[in-house]
Amino acid sequence: MLCLRQVCLLTLRHYQARTLSSDLLLSQINSCTHEDEVFSLVGRNKARLSEKHVGIALNMLWQLQKKRPLLLRTSDYIRNHSQFLTLCILAENKVEHMEDEAIVDTLYSILRLNVEDHNSLAEVLVTEAWKRLERQVLLSLPALSKFSLCLHKQRRRFSPVIGKVAHIVDMKLDSIQDIRILSVLMISISDVISQSFRDRLLHKAGQLLEEKDEVHFNYAKRILQFLQSVKLRYHPLLEKCNKVFLKSASYLDIHSISLIFGLYEQLGFDSAEFRLVAKQLLSETIDDYYDPESFAKLFFTLGPMAGSKVRERLLVTAVYMAEEFSSHQVLVILKTMQKMKCRNSHLLKKMASILHKHLDSYHVLHLVKLTQYLVVLRCHNLELLAKLKMLLFRFLKSSVIPADTAAIIRVLAMLPSFQVEEIIINKAAAVLPQCRLHHLNCIATTLVKQNHYDQLHWQNSSELCVKLLQKLNDCGFQRLQKANNLNLLLEELIHVNGEWFEEVLNEETMAMCQRLIDQITWANVLQLSLFLIKTNHRCPSLLDRIASVTVENIHKIRPFEIYFILSLFSTLNYDPPANEDFFESCIQHLTSNLSCFETHHLVLLGHVLAVAGYFPPVLITRIFNVSFLSKLDSQLEVLPDTLKQRVRSRLMKLNRAVCLECPEFHIPWFHEHYCQRVFRNSSSQINPLRQHVHRMLTEILGGSHYARISVLTPYYYEIDFECILDENKKPLSYMAQNIPLDDVEGIHLRHDFKDEGRKALPLGAQRIALEFLDSKAFSKDSRHLKGEPAVKKRHLEMLGYRVVQIPHFEWNSMVLSTKGEQLEYLRKHLYGIQ
Repeated sequence: MLCLRQVCLLTLRHYQARTLSSDLLLSQINSCTHEDEVFSLVGRNKARLSEKHVGIALNMLWQLQKKRPLLLRTSDYIRNHSQFLTLCILAENKVEHMEDEAIVDTLYSILRLNVEDHNSLAEVLVTEAWKRLERQVLLSLPALSKFSLCLHKQRRRFSPVIGKVAHIVDMKLDSIQDIRILSVLMISISDVISQSFRDRLLHKAGQLLEEKDEVHFNYAKRILQFLQSVKLRYHPLLEKCNKVFLKSASYLDIHSISLIFGLYEQLGFDSAEFRLVAKQLLSETIDDYYDPESFAKLFFTLGPMAGSKVRERLLVTAVYMAEEFSSHQVLVILKTMQKMKCRNSHLLKKMASILHKHLDSYHVLHLVKLTQYLVVLRCHNLELLAKLKMLLFRFLKSSVIPADTAAIIRVLAMLPSFQVEEIIINKAAAVLPQCRLHHLNCIATTLVKQNHYDQLHWQNSSELCVKLLQKLNDCGFQRLQKANNLNLLLEELIHVNGEWFEEVLNEETMAMCQRLIDQITWANVLQLSLFLIKTNHRCPSLLDRIASVTVENIHKIRPFEIYFILSLFSTLNYDPPANEDFFESCIQHLTSNLSCFETHHLVLLGHVLAVAGYFPPVLITRIFNVSFLSKLDSQLEVLPDTLKQRVRSRLMKLNRAVCLECPEFHIPWFHEHYCQRVFRNSSSQINPLRQHVHRMLTEILGGSHYARISVLTPYYYEIDFECILDENKKPLSYMAQNIPLDDVEGIHLRHDFKDEGRKALPLGAQRIALEFLDSKAFSKDSRHLKGEPAVKKRHLEMLGYRVVQIPHFEWNSMVLSTKGEQLEYLRKHLYGIQ
């Protein structure tokens, strides 16, 4: 009976499709140029409307709206029209007779007309489509893509029907050749896929992006949204999408550009080239953004890279528009101000004044972000901060999610007059067993900070706080000891840092990583390297394993990831067993793929290799090239200030290293003015240790005119102390050579090597550079010198110095507890006495 019914339905559909091809009413609906014409036809022909008429009519209503600009659309008018309700009722009644793809088209059309989430027609259409999928009815790939988009729009992220769509995509993935279809499907099914299926989708997307010469930027945007949804930083695909955006730059508007910037930020990706293009586009059209929504997006995108004049215009306009901003737009403006390090008091006061009307509409995590922005920007509106504190405590009382609880406690501690109240201790204790390491770290850091800043209150609640800290320590140890998967452990360790972690869990974490050493693969070697760089920990077994895995899988690891791996070894000054093979393999892979790097990344790479003592000719000649440096200058203008300063500093250091170690390249020293400006803008306060040591040097050498403090060498190294010994190891007076000395008791202006014209030394005489090395010069819990101090020693020796380095662990040891012992120690090192 069921089979007969299906046959009858199929026959009826075929008959109707054949007879309606010449249907006059169908032609009239398709010829409509206004919604009222459609409604007029529906009203006059209710009795004659078939399921096909109904579907075409609903689709026509959307097509007519689609042709209009967004602000001129009349979706409300359509949805409230009596004939629209008639069409919806007819469609519900005739849904079983509709063609498979007509069901999808009808669903898509009514959703684009913004019907309510639980519109009965939408529910019926989804149910019917689901039934047909369950009966193995195969939709075409475009129809399946459109259906999945409808489900996504209805927020059916975890619905079983999405699972069914994902299963079909899994079966048909190899046959999908349209990046548009694939990108829609990827977003829609992102919440119900396995890791292996995710990887297949990424591979397919990368394949299609490479094969197609022209890809619409919307498809690349969807791929970014997929990566954001699955919380994956997959750089090969990000780079391909970035190329699409660069090709399509002239078609991008403020909405697309701000969305791309936001996605890049969430995915930890950046492109100086795209920043430059976006800056140029937006600067040319800055006067076009006069409504709050587009201006907020302009401020978010252009603000951090704007020059002083454009920046001022943006701030003035933001003040003028402030009253019109929505709650979300206020957050965007404050977030961008924090990023710009902009504490414009007028704008900040304006934002604070309008925030009161928005506070009750914010989600708890929005309040957390808002509090952080206001505190960092030094907002002094005590009434606003007090209300924020009250709201945060209200959310804390009802919070049961560990991440939310930890975040609230962290920002509460940022507010003025914060105290560790009993509710904080109780809520923290309640969620500790469910907390990840990052959340434990947030709570512990808050308690430790409070101990430093408010000893009196800490004493009043010390018993509860001490118990909580002990429980925190126990939970941290237990979480580490239960770890049996290195990938999951590294995921937790990404955001963990601070005093509590270093003192309590660092050693146990390193021990656990060593226990899981066999799980180190090419896929996680980057995350492990980043963790070791962050912790400054020199663990030979882990470093050796990283080196061997890297060499064995060199062609599987992205060039930019190799940079971070090399940075680990360069920073820690560590040579793995097959050191030459390791560096040569990495360098060969990198120099074959230099086009993968942005301009400023090549500078950072060159510096990392130089610290390790490697100067690949192809890289050095590429960097020290006029066109390259010109391009670098333009890109530096759009980079964040911190990164900009780091790149400039690294370029100077690379220039210095090449001049000293590779004169055969004939690279000139062109950082004279840069170094002078840097040192001129910084003052050197003579600390008590330096004063103490200078007095002892005076005693050892026989007078203050025999030693100089804080000296600048050629190529602008700063050394703590300098003295000159003749061939008989007797000190030479600086006054005899007309070299100025300083007042070591006050603010100190450094001695430039040009002050004395770098006088030639008498035959056999030698300059001594005395350097005190603090804990930053060594890897953690180690006496092994790190890369930068080792390079400095190497370069000073090239400049003719005998370098005496005094490690902090020797100078501060019990062996040198008296002044006499310190004098003897300095005397031996100065005169080279064994």
